[in-house]
Amino acid sequence: MGTVRTRFAPSPTGYLHIGGLRTALYGYLFAKKNGGKFVLRIEDTDTARYVEGSVQIIYDTMRDSGVMYDEGPDVGGNYGPYIQSERKDIYTEYAKKLVEKGGAYYCFCTPERIATLKDEEGNVRYDKHCLHLSKEEIEEKIKSGVPYVIRQNIPEKGVGSYHDLVYGDISVDYKDIEDGILIKSDGMPTYNFANVIDDHLMGITHVIRGTEYLSSTPKYNLMYDAFGWERPVYIHLPPIMKDAQHKLSKRNGDASYEDFVKKGYVKEAIINYIALLGWSPKSNVEKMSLSDLIENFSLEGISKSPSIFDETKMKWLSGEYIKEMDYDTFKSHALPFLKQSEVFGKFDTDKLLNLVKTRVQIFSEIPEKLDYLKSLSEYDVNLFVNEKQKASVSLAKEILPKISEKLSALSDFTNSALFESLVSLSADLGIKKQALLWITRIAITGKESTAGGATEIAEILGKEETLERIAFSLNLLNK
Repeated sequence: MGTVRTRFAPSPTGYLHIGGLRTALYGYLFAKKNGGKFVLRIEDTDTARYVEGSVQIIYDTMRDSGVMYDEGPDVGGNYGPYIQSERKDIYTEYAKKLVEKGGAYYCFCTPERIATLKDEEGNVRYDKHCLHLSKEEIEEKIKSGVPYVIRQNIPEKGVGSYHDLVYGDISVDYKDIEDGILIKSDGMPTYNFANVIDDHLMGITHVIRGTEYLSSTPKYNLMYDAFGWERPVYIHLPPIMKDAQHKLSKRNGDASYEDFVKKGYVKEAIINYIALLGWSPKSNVEKMSLSDLIENFSLEGISKSPSIFDETKMKWLSGEYIKEMDYDTFKSHALPFLKQSEVFGKFDTDKLLNLVKTRVQIFSEIPEKLDYLKSLSEYDVNLFVNEKQKASVSLAKEILPKISEKLSALSDFTNSALFESLVSLSADLGIKKQALLWITRIAITGKESTAGGATEIAEILGKEETLERIAFSLNLLNK
């Protein structure tokens, strides 16, 4: 078979959906694992569904995600054009050849006649009416300008069988397949025809796509066989589900790669997670870079069962990537999100980012994690109560003046100096350090849970603001 060649052939109908990106990713991983080529082809023959600007979205998403193609419309290659609408003449030529070989025929039936062809279930099903027209009748109609389509000639009896590397042997009765349209009346091909012609002419060896094509593949194979071409190897992928009942769907507005990047997910985590939707490596490692994925990828790991898209799991994975980032990388990604917070510019940027680095899973959580620093307003003093730490409202009243006094005397207001100072105060007062730190944190934030402990927060607020907040909390306690 020679060099492995896989392809991703999206329709430009909007953003690049997660299911589409997974198909692209598996095509990319399989090609790279086997030293092959990965091709991008744009299938834009459905002009009614074409969305302006979406071809660029496909290019941008694939570049940005690292799932980069070796050949494609914007990078070139030896098998172009890589955009179907630019290949119209090629399809016309091969459609005529298929007619000559008996694999297709001209159909001149009007939409009105076709609408009357209902089977027992009420579905419209073409009845091969035009298959038996003579050559002369066909030529006369074409000459007279009668509109026509070219239909595939599916055998009336028999079974189409093939082997899929994930699902095994598949058979479909030809009686269940309609004589579908290959060339529409406007001269444009349907997907069903164009994908076969393009895959052959572009030397695609392995066709990787969703299970929705399992039952269509026999009609594609009829065309390969009619032309005397070698069939590609088929690898169908299980669907990605939104939940147990619903597939993830572009039409339902389910998230795209672009949406998740805007939400602040780490890009590598998105690709890493998508790879695990329907595939698992032999080792049970979950966190893998793109090069790790290439190394570990194998068809044996692809599941036949649908997988459920679990955003919580992807968020966890994103958090793991953030934890392992060096600070400069983290800062470059986090800064645009920090700028959306009301505390940006009021405190030291690096201190703020260090505070949240191990406490966020996606970058968009940064503003909400820091909002408590904005200001201190009235809060419920019962927050001081913590039975586990043996902290209470009365203890807060008693020790806050001493905490204030201790902090006032400090010249070094760094986290470590603050921590040391408050730990030594707790020993002097004979109370648990956790109780003293709890009371300090409530006094300067008015919040039960915060990113960062008492002394980290005090360092960011600075001496003056910290002492003012303790005074505010004392007033509140003494009301």
